[in-house]
Order: sequence, then structure tokens, then C-alpha cells
Amino acid sequence: MSWFESLVLGLVQGLTEFLPVSSSAHLRLTAAFSGWEDPGAAFTAITQIGTETAVLIYFRKDIGRIIASWFRSLFDKSMRRNHDAQMGWLVIVGSIPIGLLGVTLKDQIEGPFRDLRVTATMLLVVGVVIGIADRMAARDETGRRHRAPKQRKTLENLGIKDGLIFGLCQACALIPGVSRSGATISGGLFMGYKREAAARYSFLLAIPAVLASGAFEVKDSLGEGHVDWGPTLFATVIAFASGYAVIAWFMKWISNKSFMPFVWYRVALGIVIIALVSMGVLSPHAAESAG
Repeated sequence: MSWFESLVLGLVQGLTEFLPVSSSAHLRLTAAFSGWEDPGAAFTAITQIGTETAVLIYFRKDIGRIIASWFRSLFDKSMRRNHDAQMGWLVIVGSIPIGLLGVTLKDQIEGPFRDLRVTATMLLVVGVVIGIADRMAARDETGRRHRAPKQRKTLENLGIKDGLIFGLCQACALIPGVSRSGATISGGLFMGYKREAAARYSFLLAIPAVLASGAFEVKDSLGEGHVDWGPTLFATVIAFASGYAVIAWFMKWISNKSFMPFVWYRVALGIVIIALVSMGVLSPHAAESAG
């Protein structure tokens, strides 16, 4: 991988990680459209450490409070009713599905799931799901002709059942094209949560999963030597900087804006990919070069 490729891919990772458009799909597609080799699942997992570092810094006050309250709740029973302590447990519970499936489906994630036809299908299907969830949320927020606006849930209403459902939605993002934020936020909207609440929990929920995945890839790569470390670390730094800017913008934007621009973008991109693969312009397989 050249330094220019790492710069571009790092920017793509940072700009798309937190938007409901699938960063793994865009890394795969950027390489395919540019005629570069597929950066691979290891590159994606390691550069995501950069974007999750941005989450740690942006939400540092929330995270520090949650960790402190959770740790105190281990020894002080009265703290177990504290919302921040409960959030600590809920992040752990919500991380279980992606942890189990990530280990179980590792070979599929690094192989068949990276087929561009799978990516395009997920862009289309999940785009429609996000659109439906967005319309439901908008209907609740504004009300209808003969119905008053409906109060949607906040993170104070989050329990183990909803936490697990959020976690299952996040696990779907193991397939390129799904989008971690798109799956978890739309899942939250279907369960009746406010947009900002669903996004906040989505970002917090991603921290243990992404950092663990990145750590495993680093360990495996050190042993097998199949990662070009210089460009990969450079891309990780770029992903951190661009990712932080996107978080700051997205958290302000999401509170009162529709997801429909992302929905139309996903649908259009999915159709274009299917057309290009069908015409032989793009190879669907990661192992082959694009052309």
C-alpha cells in the first residue's frame, strides 16, 4: 500500500465510520474504483482504532463518568441503581452479540462477505430499513393530522432487552454495506428512541467491539506480518482526525434532521455497484483487482 492510498483510505474511514453509509463498504469500494488491492479486514479493523479513539475523546466526560460509576457499583450496592453504572453494564451486555458472531464468522467476514454483490445488496436493503425507521421517528416527533406528537424514549429508558437488540443490530455490521451506526440507530428508532439517544448509545456500544477487534488484528498481524504498518498507522491517524470532525458535526445534525439523504445515497450507490459488476467493470471479489 502506498502512502497516497493510505491517506485516501484513512480519510474515507474517518468520514464514513459514523455516518449510516458503511465505512467498510466505502473502503472496499474506494480500492475497487481506484484499481487498488482490497485493503482487507485487518486494515479496516486497525484503522477503526483511530475513529474509536475519536469517540473516546469526544465522549470522554460521559465515558469517564460511566466507568467510575460502574466500578463503584461492583462494591456499593446502592450505586447499582445509578444510571451511569447501569449504562456500563448495558454497554457490556450489548457487546456480547458482536463478540460472539465476530469470532464465529471470522472466515466469512474476511472472505465471502467482502464480495461487492453482498455489499451492494446490504447498501440497498439496509438503506430501505433506515428510511422506514426515519419516517416512523419523524411521524412520532411531529404527530399526524389528528394525533399529537409522541414522546420517544431516552437512554434512561434503556434496559437489558433493548441493549441486546441494539447489540444484535450492531452485529449485523460485520457484513460490509450494513453500517454500524445505520443498523444500531435505525434499530433504536424502531424501538422508539430519540435520534440523539440512539446515536449516543450506538457510539458508546462500538467502543469495546472495535477496540477488541483492532487489538486482535494487531496481535495476529504482528505474528503473521501481513500488514504494511507504516501506511496503516498513517491511515489510522488520518481516520482519527477526520472521524472526530464528523462526530462533532453528526451529533449536532442528527437531533432534528432526516436520514433520507443517506438513504437515497445508499440506494443509488448500491444500484451503481450492481450495474458495474454486472457489466464486468468491477470485479466482485476482493482477491481480484478491479478493472
